[in-house]
Amino acid sequence: FAREESLSMGVSVAAGAITFTVMPRGASSRAQLRASPTSAALVAAYWLRPGAPCAARLPSSTMRPPAAMVGASAIALSLSLILEEGLPMPLLQQVVASIRLASQRCGVPVVTGDTKVVERGKGDGIYINTAGIGRVDPGLQIGPKAVRSGDAILVSGDLGRHGVAILAARQELGFRTELHSDLAPLQEPVRALLAAGLEVHCLRDLTRGGLASALHEISRGAGLGVLVRENAIPIAPEVDAACELLGLDPLAMANEGRFVLFLPAHQADQALAVLQRFQPSAASIGSVRGEAVLLETSLGLQRRLELGRGELLPRIC
Repeated sequence: FAREESLSMGVSVAAGAITFTVMPRGASSRAQLRASPTSAALVAAYWLRPGAPCAARLPSSTMRPPAAMVGASAIALSLSLILEEGLPMPLLQQVVASIRLASQRCGVPVVTGDTKVVERGKGDGIYINTAGIGRVDPGLQIGPKAVRSGDAILVSGDLGRHGVAILAARQELGFRTELHSDLAPLQEPVRALLAAGLEVHCLRDLTRGGLASALHEISRGAGLGVLVRENAIPIAPEVDAACELLGLDPLAMANEGRFVLFLPAHQADQALAVLQRFQPSAASIGSVRGEAVLLETSLGLQRRLELGRGELLPRIC
C-alpha cells in the first residue's frame, strides 16, 4: 500500500524492533506499527539421537525468545527444511508432527515455508530454519539503555540444563544423564510480567554464552556494572556435577528456555512471584551497581565474572 501516491512510508530500526510509519501525504497524523523480526536455525542430528529431546521442539520455541526479549507478541513464522537424501520418512513425520504441536502450544502459526533435498552424506540428517515476526507495543522500550543503577537482576529458572543435555546427547564425552533441556517458550512469562504492570527495563535470553555473556553484553550497553551472588544463582545438582567433571563453567553454559530480567528493586519480589508461577527455580540473583561485572563467591569475596572461553557446544541451535 505504500506505493500509493497518496501515502508515504518510513522505516526505522532501534532496540530490536522495526517501526513502520504510514502517513497520508500532506496530513499531520500517522499510523505506526512496531515489529520485531527474528530467525533461528538448527542442525537436528544431535537432537535426534537416543536420549535427546526431539529436535522439532526447538524451531517454534527458539524463534520466540528474541521477539519476547523486546516485549513483542509473536504473530507468525516460516519454516524451511533441508533434508538429506535417504532420510527415513517416519523420522520426518515425527519432526513435522512435533513442530505442529509446538506451534499450537506457542500459539504461533507456521504460515509459509520451503523444503530442499541435498545429496546423501551432505546434509547431516535435517537442517531446520525458521524466521518469524512479532508485534511490539509502541510504549515499550526494553533494552540495555533502560537499565538503571540499583535495578534488581532475576533469572527465570535454573541454568545450564540445555548445555549439559546437548553434551550428553553427543555421546562423545563418555557420560550419561537423565537431565532434559530447559527448552521452553518465553513469551508467556514475559507477557505475565508486563500484564502485572511491572516496569521491565531489560530482558535477555541466556542462549550461547549463558548468563555470563548476557550480563557482560547488558553491562556494556548500559554503561553500568552488575554484582551477582553465586549462592543465589539456581543450578541443578546434576548440572553442577557435570560441569565439575568436565571442567566447564555453568554460568557460561547455553540455555534455551531461560532469560535474565532487570527491573526496579522495589518490584523484585512481585516479579519473582510471577516468574515462579512458570518455573519454581526462578531467583533474584543480584543488582546493578558499580562499573564492573562481578560475582560474589560463596566465601563472600568478589571477583570479575569471566566470559566462557572457546566453544563449549557445537553450533547446532
